Amino acid sequence: MRAAICEELGSVVVTETASPAPGPGQVLVTVEAAGVNYVDALFVQGRYQIKPPLPFTPGSEVAGTLPSGERVLAMCGLGGFATEVAVPAASAVPIPDELDFPRAATFTQSYCTALFALRDRAALRPGESVLVLGAGGGVGLAAVQIAKAMGARVLAAASTEAKREAAREAGADETIGTDDIKTAARAWSDGGVDVVYDPVGGPLADPALRSLRERGRYAVIGFASGDIPSLPLNQVLLRNRAIVGVDWGAWSMANPGPQRALLDELLAMVAKGDLTPVPPRTAPLASAADVLDDLLNRRVVGKVALLP
Repeated sequence: MRAAICEELGSVVVTETASPAPGPGQVLVTVEAAGVNYVDALFVQGRYQIKPPLPFTPGSEVAGTLPSGERVLAMCGLGGFATEVAVPAASAVPIPDELDFPRAATFTQSYCTALFALRDRAALRPGESVLVLGAGGGVGLAAVQIAKAMGARVLAAASTEAKREAAREAGADETIGTDDIKTAARAWSDGGVDVVYDPVGGPLADPALRSLRERGRYAVIGFASGDIPSLPLNQVLLRNRAIVGVDWGAWSMANPGPQRALLDELLAMVAKGDLTPVPPRTAPLASAADVLDDLLNRRVVGKVALLP
């Protein structure tokens, strides 16, 4: 089979390698599409808290077919940037007809994170307002769609017009740039938003925190900017604001039953037409290194799927 292999930190090379042999309780998936996530780029750079031994194949989520021909998606942790991958049988989830392989391969991480963050951690209610940072990225676009499906109003902040246009197409009620988030968000929401969804961190965090209204909730998703911010706790105390951490990945691994229920709920929303995932950009497996570099340098609008 062919796979993108990280033999030394900072680079991947697509080469021929042996096909995986499924172990007990595993199934072999012929990969039709592999989702590319920011965490995959961090693995390759050696910047993630988990550091797999070299060499390894990155790629944490895939969509493809079982030997029976059934279409499935799966979270695999590592090994997805390949033509085949062995995964636990329980993690191979049937794909509804409404999802093609590229959208299925870029669905789980972004949409599960969004629903877990907005519903289970930030307790978003119908009629409330949400400020989504990094709204032109895959996690941000999923948050826009999930918030709208939950009956919220969405203000999407993104750094370029192309990313803002993507957020509008995903359903955002309004979009803004990143120059003066606090002023723009307060003006749009008549004094402050109810929830901030932040996968970016860095210099956007402070003005986003100050954009919250009384009892507003700040959901910390990640730090795509590369900088972990230091937030002024007096701004949390003032107006009874709250900060909530969102580590969907660790939660999903520790709670496989509730995670499967969360994913099944999202797939049911897709099947009913209540949720229409944004099609990702597609690229051949041979361009894996370039795609990872684009992600690290925030040149990607939405998501990317590699097609082995």
